[in-house]
Amino acid sequence: MLLTVEHITRYSYSQPVRAVVQSHRLTPSVFDGQKVREWDVTVSDGLRGGSFRDGAGDFVQAWTILGPVSEIEVKVQGRIETTDMTGVLRGHKERVPPMVYLQSTPATLADAAIAELSAAHTGGKAALDLAHALAAAVSDAIAFVPGMTDNATTAAEALSLGKGVCQDHAHALISAARWAGLPARYVSGYLHANNDGTLHDAAHAWAEIWVRDLGWIGLDAANRCSPDARYIRLGSGLDAMDAAPIRGIARSPGTESLDVTVAVQQSGQQ
Repeated sequence: MLLTVEHITRYSYSQPVRAVVQSHRLTPSVFDGQKVREWDVTVSDGLRGGSFRDGAGDFVQAWTILGPVSEIEVKVQGRIETTDMTGVLRGHKERVPPMVYLQSTPATLADAAIAELSAAHTGGKAALDLAHALAAAVSDAIAFVPGMTDNATTAAEALSLGKGVCQDHAHALISAARWAGLPARYVSGYLHANNDGTLHDAAHAWAEIWVRDLGWIGLDAANRCSPDARYIRLGSGLDAMDAAPIRGIARSPGTESLDVTVAVQQSGQQ
């Protein structure tokens, strides 16, 4: 599938900022399931800094914006060819050992309810079957309802509420998998369309679980499936904050507001 992406993030400030430093994970991952045709990231009034590929295989680019500025626009445009790998992350080079992803973070710390959900599915299952069972259990336990949670909502809070969005599904699945002894991590990216064909108009997230002899397996509990050709993988981390496509610091006494638009379309030309 050939997909085109336009992702615009606008930061507006109540008072002009003196300087902004950002770190981007906005370049698609390099693995067998996707091939970049064109990709460009621009930052208004931005100075491109150093870049590197980290131990998890993600490309990280630094940017600096010197003020005073009242608005900053980060724009991503590209075309990428994707292949359905049935959720398996093949051909992805990384140096971080999978066992690192057994550690919890505040967002993914398991409480009694998550431990109970995980324990209900661990008996006698092979790792791959357990991973799928936990993904299904999280899908059943957390209904997809936008606006009920925010960026600070933890896995335990989302499970207690029984409602959330893709970030909450990913955090809850990661938490349950780690409790069961399976390394798990958060993945950020894009999704062309939901299972019912509705175009997806926001950034997306899912989980990857490590299965011995297979490697990292993607599981999207929000859509009850594994990533296929509709998905574009950007980067990964211990949780949403660690895997954020844009992280930064602004020097300003004022307040910041954010507006994000994402459009992922299927191109007719291969």
